[in-house]
Amino acid sequence: MGDLGQIFKAYDIRGVFPDTLDADIARAVGAAFARIVDGDTIVVAHDMRPSSPELAAAFTEGANAQGRDVIMAGLGSTDLLYFASGKFNIPGAMFTASHNPAQYNGIKMCRAGAAPIGVETGLAEIRELVEQGVPAYDGPRGTVTERDLLADYAAHLRKLVDLSGIRTLKVVVDAGNGMGGHTVPAVLGDQLLDALPLEIIPLYFELDGTFPNHPADPMNPANIVDLQAKVRETGADIGLAFDGDADRCFVVDERGEPVPPSAITALVAVQELAQEPGATIIHNLITSRAVPEIVAEHGGVPVRTRVGHSFIKAAMAQTGAIFGGEHSAHYYFRDFWKADTGMLAAMHVLRVLGTDHRPLSEITAEYTRYVASGEINSRVADQAGRMAAVEEAFTGRADVESVDHLDGLTVNLTGKRWFNLRASNTEPLLRLNVEAPDTESMAELRDEVLAIIRA
Repeated sequence: MGDLGQIFKAYDIRGVFPDTLDADIARAVGAAFARIVDGDTIVVAHDMRPSSPELAAAFTEGANAQGRDVIMAGLGSTDLLYFASGKFNIPGAMFTASHNPAQYNGIKMCRAGAAPIGVETGLAEIRELVEQGVPAYDGPRGTVTERDLLADYAAHLRKLVDLSGIRTLKVVVDAGNGMGGHTVPAVLGDQLLDALPLEIIPLYFELDGTFPNHPADPMNPANIVDLQAKVRETGADIGLAFDGDADRCFVVDERGEPVPPSAITALVAVQELAQEPGATIIHNLITSRAVPEIVAEHGGVPVRTRVGHSFIKAAMAQTGAIFGGEHSAHYYFRDFWKADTGMLAAMHVLRVLGTDHRPLSEITAEYTRYVASGEINSRVADQAGRMAAVEEAFTGRADVESVDHLDGLTVNLTGKRWFNLRASNTEPLLRLNVEAPDTESMAELRDEVLAIIRA
């Protein structure tokens, strides 16, 4: 089956179809998955990539061969799969490569209740079974039941955030030819449910896994240029951009300017704290310092975690947190089985905007206090050596307030400046994030750290 180490990642399986990920591997993974999860039934969904139906069908065959019944949800977003896993309290598998180019595909898996599966929570076990050969099952073969869950998913989200009473908003949505083109008409439009006071202006809603217009990766500024232009051209109130599997949502304001995910995290946190005063809010350590400040100011308890959805979800389970946010525009909700859903975050933003007379830029300015560098990657031959060199350079300095190693190296300095340096798990890269109160001090600190990394 080739080198499975190429495709088994920290949180999912991802490879090039059919070179490193094909139907045979998907079938074996389906059989292995069926053996490590509890219960008789599994739910499977897939995105719009040309290879997704074939891979999902093969995975289903593998699970059926192990005696497991499969609910085949067909086309769906990743958060629709989490919804199904949570609603039915059964394990699930989603076939998608998210924002990766068209030749890629992958499998995101979860246990019952949308509990994440990663290397330490079952993925290594699945890989071992696939490598050794999954033992045959001598009981009756499982069944397949096709079930369209889109309407149930849409109705559930609308129960969590009521948009029926907001002022009319003009909303440009760029689905990037990804699954947002399938879910947005159902949730925000009138395809399946009553119309909301939203005028949706669609961009690239046609499902096309070859991504003919631009990659479905709104984290890259080049991929939201069309959205920004359409917002300005139409005089829209807000723009939303979804990634390929529509689990992440990026926001631009009425000027076409991007709203930082940290500002969205703070905004949604304030909404959630209004519903449950004193609740815990999770944020990863790259999120703006403004997030824990604002959470505390609104009576909440901010909890800082490592980067990555498995750490966020684990912290939410341990603390009972009501909400969690990441710098990468992943937003997690206790009311959504602690899973991430960009659609629900977008609905919170629409409700805030739709119940306020001010433009979005004015509203979000309250949640944007610092200047961030964004993530800067440096290719290095010796990750540990360069990391140690940076730490040595800052050790003992009078302007250093604290150093920690929760995830890589974080250095907090006087004047509300900080940086985090992390090693990539998959490439010879160091990832730097810097934040400070103004552009000048951010750039000065950024350049100082980069000079050491790249020396």
